[in-house]
Amino acid sequence: MKKNSLLIIVLVIALLPLSAQDAKMNAFVSDLMNKMTLEEKIGQLNLVTPGGAVTGAVVSKDVDTKIRNGEVGGLFGITGPSQVHKAQEIAVNNSRLHIPLLFGLDVIHGHRTIFPIPLGLSCSWDTALIRKSARIAAIEASADGLDWGFSPMVDIARDPRWGRIAECAGEDPFLGSQIAKAMVLG
Repeated sequence: MKKNSLLIIVLVIALLPLSAQDAKMNAFVSDLMNKMTLEEKIGQLNLVTPGGAVTGAVVSKDVDTKIRNGEVGGLFGITGPSQVHKAQEIAVNNSRLHIPLLFGLDVIHGHRTIFPIPLGLSCSWDTALIRKSARIAAIEASADGLDWGFSPMVDIARDPRWGRIAECAGEDPFLGSQIAKAMVLG
């Protein structure tokens, strides 16, 4: 019975007419998409690394020019309001379509305040505490100008030779799902 009730609610919501605000947003997005070149659409899919916190040795070159040309949708690895503001100024004021950038970073076990790695946190089975640590990381990361945190990592790891096993909650799918839930809510 519950499945049928939920399905009916979803169908009713789907059939509701769009609000004026929704219609205005849809028109704005459609208009913007029509103005974009194929290169600009592809550019919105690019997440470049101008330097800083990067996994590996890949650092993008001539990032400011790429932002001006609409060839970048987001930046990975820069933090701090002044750095974020500088890049956002280029995107919003000096690109053809003035599309703001997204800023992302691995926030696997804290941002400025560092917590135990997820594999270590999982040993506690304390999802309330894990949620609090994720909330602190979210507050710090957003205050640093980040709006895209690459966490939680929800792979189920069973082979200790894998180099990124420390970023997951271990091999138990139930525990991993509970920790992922706690981190997302945090």
